[in-house]
Amino acid sequence: MTRITQFPSAAATLDIDVLKSLAAIADTGSVTAAAARVARSPGAVSMQIKKLEETLGRPLFERSRQGMTLNADGERMLAYARRLIELHREALDAFRGPALTGEVGIGMIDDLGIGRLSDVMAAFARSNPQVTVNMDIGTSVMLAPKLENGTLDLAILTPGCAVDWLPSDLLLHEEPLIWAGAEGGKAVRARPLPLALSNPGCAWRRAALESMERSGLPYRIAYTSEFFQPQRAAVLSDLAIAPLPRALIRDGLVELGTADGLAPIGACRIALRIAPDPSPATLALAERVAESYGASYGTSRPAAGAA
Repeated sequence: MTRITQFPSAAATLDIDVLKSLAAIADTGSVTAAAARVARSPGAVSMQIKKLEETLGRPLFERSRQGMTLNADGERMLAYARRLIELHREALDAFRGPALTGEVGIGMIDDLGIGRLSDVMAAFARSNPQVTVNMDIGTSVMLAPKLENGTLDLAILTPGCAVDWLPSDLLLHEEPLIWAGAEGGKAVRARPLPLALSNPGCAWRRAALESMERSGLPYRIAYTSEFFQPQRAAVLSDLAIAPLPRALIRDGLVELGTADGLAPIGACRIALRIAPDPSPATLALAERVAESYGASYGTSRPAAGAA
């Protein structure tokens, strides 16, 4: 591992494009995928990160054959990067015209949408005070039809089961979906193994059940809920285990795996989807959301992926 060799000098600066590359790698897990998002070559992105690490005097990533994972310093820098990227966008929007008006309805999945986008929504409101933003929190199965009937203008979804991937969907984020249990818990040793899952139609539920079939362990669905918090409560109470994105494994939760007899689940993927005939305000908010993930709604979108 690279050692700390220096601290940032008084003359050091941070390039907004480099910060966008940092966010893109954090959200995709690889330089190649990040390069496609920021419209640069993988070599150029690697050089950006190397220079950033040199500026800060410390490594930001753990590098392996599986990809790149932020270390503690990287996570700390990513928080600053997202704030600076959003402030940069807010400053530019303040001098653009004409002013946006109207209403925009945005849907977010309960699990990942609310926390990380709170700053984005607040900044968008400051930059566009004449736009009313209506938020709807729900599951992908609940949100997708609202895009089709015009109730929502854009939404963050987890396509892959009851909600199909569309060619126009923009992949925002991908990370491992893992089994979570209570720290020091005994539920993982129970037989049949109790599971806390989303309702039928959820891509994560399908992937989790396929994982259980591969493991060969007897199991039962002990708790179901459309939302994350009830599932988390069941796990924290050591009443069940649940499939969760790795980023949500904290505060009393631990990652379970092959040592517990469990098979890998797969990837958690979230996407941005826009309803037909979007307004200028909708497109502006979509770009802000995409940019917060190191992506751009104006770039080419990946083909529909498997969940």
